Amino acid sequence: MQEDFLHYLWNYKKIQFSNLKTTTGETIVIHSVGHYNTNSGPDFFNAQIEIDNQLWAGNVEIHVKASDWFLHNHEKDKAYDNVILHVVWEDDTQVFRKDNSVIPALELNGLVEANVLNNYNELFSNKAKWINCETDFFQIDEFLLNNWLERLYFERLERKARDIEQLLDASKNNWEAVLFKMLAKNFGLKVNGDAFLSLAESIDFSIVRKVQSNETRLEALFMGQARLLEADIQDVYFLTLKKEYEFLKQKFGLNNSNVLPIQFFRLRPLNFPTIRLSQLTKLYHLHQNLFSKIIETNNLEDFYSVFKVSTSEFWKNHYTFQKASKSSNKVLTKSFIDLLLINTILPIKFCYAKQKGEDINNTIIEIANTLSSEKNSIISAFDKLKKVSKSSLQSQALIQLKTEYCNKNKCLKCVVGNSILNK
Repeated sequence: MQEDFLHYLWNYKKIQFSNLKTTTGETIVIHSVGHYNTNSGPDFFNAQIEIDNQLWAGNVEIHVKASDWFLHNHEKDKAYDNVILHVVWEDDTQVFRKDNSVIPALELNGLVEANVLNNYNELFSNKAKWINCETDFFQIDEFLLNNWLERLYFERLERKARDIEQLLDASKNNWEAVLFKMLAKNFGLKVNGDAFLSLAESIDFSIVRKVQSNETRLEALFMGQARLLEADIQDVYFLTLKKEYEFLKQKFGLNNSNVLPIQFFRLRPLNFPTIRLSQLTKLYHLHQNLFSKIIETNNLEDFYSVFKVSTSEFWKNHYTFQKASKSSNKVLTKSFIDLLLINTILPIKFCYAKQKGEDINNTIIEIANTLSSEKNSIISAFDKLKKVSKSSLQSQALIQLKTEYCNKNKCLKCVVGNSILNK
């Protein structure tokens, strides 16, 4: 038995409310269960409860066992002096307020509707399941599930917005600098994401501003900070970048000692850090005010136009500095741009609008619903239960559902879990 389940029973009135009595025989009439409190203090505030024909207004505390009151030291906490009813599953002892007055107790054991209790036990019975509700997930009403996924999508955006706000604080509210760091991380993908972020954090964005009009110099800045120009290579372009970087290093006092090692191992050639850094260079060379451009852009095709960039000339027939390869125009693919939109652009737009007090939720929903669903182990597992992920909005929502609800057994705070309990 979980205390969260007792909160659920009380909050949604899933008990037999007629002929209630305290454990000492006084009649109970519940006029209001109160407001659920997610912070410290009693579980429900401002309840209205009639006990033995006297109306009380105050708070309700809920425990699995009455003795948990003393386990949590509530008898010493004045915040619990206004508790008018102690709701428990098992009343194993009397509890007292700080002034030693007895708090009436309501025992829920025996008052819960049988189907609710059975559904609860079934939901939490098998710890070996991938998610608690996997045998029932396919039965969930489509309309209910889609509305819940939309809410989860914005929950995930809110979480990302908090991360962005931390970056903003660190950069003194410089949106362009924050966008640069986030894009750098996403250009590095999973293998080099942290390394690319550390690279971006090693460069004051004002330096990028000063050199971005010169593509070769900007590429030298990125490659040099990534420590990709330290080998003994006699290629003309390599030596040009190395010379440019030495100049920049002296001029701006650059330091790359905190940049994490860049990885090539087990990467497809198109994802080599040399290629991704050159594409990032081209993006910032072509767009002097990239943040303003993405804030003004609300059309998916226009986003594809902004991010459809290739590499510098050298990388059209190279993947590394050491060896030439067959010539190809290494343009950012639509699927890669989609990842940038999902993980960087839409969260940035959402956070910026939120700070400005503007509502762009419908625009965000429209774009997120147009982008294809991501492909990963979480989405694949959900789709095996019920084919649900048809867009990036749904795939992001499912990631939020798995990581923040399923993995943490928060079924009672989940629409899917509530639906199963009520079946």
